[in-house]
Amino acid sequence: MDALLIAAGALTGLLVGLTGVGGGALMTPLLLLVFGVAPLAAVGTDLWFAAITKLFATRVHHSHGLIDWQVLKRLWLGSLTASALTLVWMRLHPVDETAVTLLKTAIAAAVLVTALGMLFQKPLHALGRKLRTTDGERFKAVQAPLTVLAGVVLGMLVTLTSVGAGALGAVFLAYLYPLRLTLPRLIATDIAHAIPLAIFAGLGHLLIGNVDFSLLGNLLVGSIPAVIVGAMLSARLPHALLRGALAIVLLSIGVKLWWSVGVNT
Repeated sequence: MDALLIAAGALTGLLVGLTGVGGGALMTPLLLLVFGVAPLAAVGTDLWFAAITKLFATRVHHSHGLIDWQVLKRLWLGSLTASALTLVWMRLHPVDETAVTLLKTAIAAAVLVTALGMLFQKPLHALGRKLRTTDGERFKAVQAPLTVLAGVVLGMLVTLTSVGAGALGAVFLAYLYPLRLTLPRLIATDIAHAIPLAIFAGLGHLLIGNVDFSLLGNLLVGSIPAVIVGAMLSARLPHALLRGALAIVLLSIGVKLWWSVGVNT
């Protein structure tokens, strides 16, 4: 057992339970920058870490009746299809040094976009609320197809980098369902969406040989109890402050990761 890995898993698990964010956006950069894990192994291992961790959080949320299953099905329609196509593309393109560099760059970009999305989630939610209340019929007409499209974006991004299902998913949902989803329901639905997506993408990476089971086991020892605690507390804590602080941390990590890619190329 590695105490540092267990601690990293516990920290990430707690944040996933509280905010729905961190399974990929925080853990993958930590694996790259702190633990020196190879990029493909970091992505493949983190997909399974996120899936299993969020499964426990979803169990708590489901017991509270918070998940919106109709919204969830729309997201899955886009994300699972896009994930399958992305996995096919990955199988057809051999991994060389250039591909590894591009993967690191993609992960850094995904973390930066995730952080910016979190910082601007409140204005986007306000915009969605305004459109929903002033032009409700037109907004509702595009709600479902835009949700599927959001799923497509998340499916490609998560399969390539393991980043985005939680934070960017929450941003999309906040804009598209400003009245329908309260914050606890948004977090619960966002977490539930990530599980089959991460498992589906994780199976593809498993077949390629990108999963480190020893690393995964250490992370889960910390994350499983922590995510249950976080999920139970998620409706009682100031999410705006917590997500804002996390967004700034992710922005710093994304810049550091981007810089490290530039230095090593």
